[in-house]
Amino acid sequence: MSVAIIGAGCTPFGRYHGTTVRAEAVRAVRLALGDAGIAWSDIDYAVGGSLSGGSADSLVSELGLTGVPFINVLNGCATGSSSLLSAVHAIESGAARRALVLGFDSHPRGAFTISTGQMGLGRWYGTTGMAVTAQFFALKIQRYLHEHDLPPRLLSAVAAKAFHNGSLNPNAWRRKALTAADIENSAMLVDPLRQFMLCSPGDGATALVLCAAETAKRYRPDPVYIRAVAVRTRRPGSFEVLSPSLSIRPGHSPTVDAAAAVFEQAGIAPAEVGLAQVQDTDAGAEIIHLAETGLCAHGEQTELIDSGATALDGRLPINTDGGCLANGEPIGASGLRQIHENVLQLRGTAGAHQVARDPGVALSHVYGAPGLSGCTLLTR
Repeated sequence: MSVAIIGAGCTPFGRYHGTTVRAEAVRAVRLALGDAGIAWSDIDYAVGGSLSGGSADSLVSELGLTGVPFINVLNGCATGSSSLLSAVHAIESGAARRALVLGFDSHPRGAFTISTGQMGLGRWYGTTGMAVTAQFFALKIQRYLHEHDLPPRLLSAVAAKAFHNGSLNPNAWRRKALTAADIENSAMLVDPLRQFMLCSPGDGATALVLCAAETAKRYRPDPVYIRAVAVRTRRPGSFEVLSPSLSIRPGHSPTVDAAAAVFEQAGIAPAEVGLAQVQDTDAGAEIIHLAETGLCAHGEQTELIDSGATALDGRLPINTDGGCLANGEPIGASGLRQIHENVLQLRGTAGAHQVARDPGVALSHVYGAPGLSGCTLLTR
């Protein structure tokens, strides 16, 4: 691909008090524009999305009525990846020179409210408890741990790493470091997932500014290049959230397809990745997605995690900003939060949570209902 990220802006995630999600979205846009050294009037294509925070294009009221084409996107947890893909296509086609990508959201306390009818499911799916996504994720990781002979203690190790990384990230919601023992002693919610192994719906906003790669150094000396972006949906046999059946003939997760697509597009092997943000709606999701993205083989997670490889000073740091566990999950903003983090890491400007080694290649991965995934590969 021939597109670069020249601006990135993110405001603190959490539960907003004394501000609004719209105000934070505008602030994220202005941070990204300032980072790129350009004005809103320089943007000639904008795209963004939010599940519950309002229409992205309506923010022109605050940003300025320039007449810019502004596309609204809503694609579940892949809203950010889908928006990014749209902007990349606009620049590559020559339809735009400088594009803004925006994700923001605001969700109330408690589990996400899901309409089974809107997902093409019968009412029975909700009445059996499966529309509470934590129930599904608990079943999925129970099965995965059993099939690949992985110890449940890995769940606490993953969560402890997330809260440690979050404690170093000024934009994280949960900034108190927790030990594996703290997590093991928290309330059991849906076996085997305890309180601190699940993320919370929350508030957040992130924005990026893109341009053609050949012009990127006009704006800043250290652009980050988008090597590939892909979004995929489920195929027969996959076992996904809000997909109510498990086939006797297992199929690939959409994560497998999305990850394979970006590695093929970029001509980069998974072994070359030096840093990754993967969807960790729960601690078990990180364990599963390490293998589904190709970063390790199924069953190798015990060695990877126990060796410290996924820590900030390890050979393959994972969820370096604390992931969803420490940042919460504002659906429209989470995917772009990951990319914002990878941009900072590749620039070497992540501050206290900067990884120890030069990452070179950074992967971001999101996964969500009803079985879709988005992956993005960035390099310097």
